[in-house]
Amino acid sequence: MAIVLQKGQRIDLTKGNPGLEKIMVGLGWDPVQKKAGGLRGMFSGGGGSNFDIDASVIMLQNDKFAGKENLVYFGNLKSSCGSIVHTGDNLTGDGDGDDEQILIDLKKIPASVNKLVFVVNIYDCKARKQDFGMVKNAFIRVVNSASKEELLKFSLSEDYSGSTSLLVAEIYRNGTDWKFAAVGTGTQDAGLSEIVQKFA
Repeated sequence: MAIVLQKGQRIDLTKGNPGLEKIMVGLGWDPVQKKAGGLRGMFSGGGGSNFDIDASVIMLQNDKFAGKENLVYFGNLKSSCGSIVHTGDNLTGDGDGDDEQILIDLKKIPASVNKLVFVVNIYDCKARKQDFGMVKNAFIRVVNSASKEELLKFSLSEDYSGSTSLLVAEIYRNGTDWKFAAVGTGTQDAGLSEIVQKFA
């Protein structure tokens, strides 16, 4: 039975799950409105575009962003160390379940990396006039890749109107263990390059 987290809560990932090495982090969301003709043109201000939300992982060293090789996103699907693999970009958010998945091998993460920050942002949000107030059912979940057991889930239930990116969660070192923190903070950053500047 997965543990359901609220914003601000933290939980031990590895201490309570001995032997846990490989995890799948799934992120999902749904556009608020759907029309019979599909997702195109569902927002009057959206310019007829799909709702393209991108999930990314920022690898931090001493809580700082140390360069683009430490960024995993749709333009760089695998970390240079091989510990993090993004399975690919979902351009619409349509369908049930995870919209994007990120595979992580905790044992392969370099010792210099102390934290993984999971963020989502709306692609071309300004031109499309879209924000997270137009999204519902957003969540992040962690699955044990070996057993396929869902370990935890954090649903982002706040009203994020006006926010164009979200700092969703963190997985961070605590001694020899890894912990998960439910963050759920909205920002008005227009793209990933602006988000990473927060950790410069």
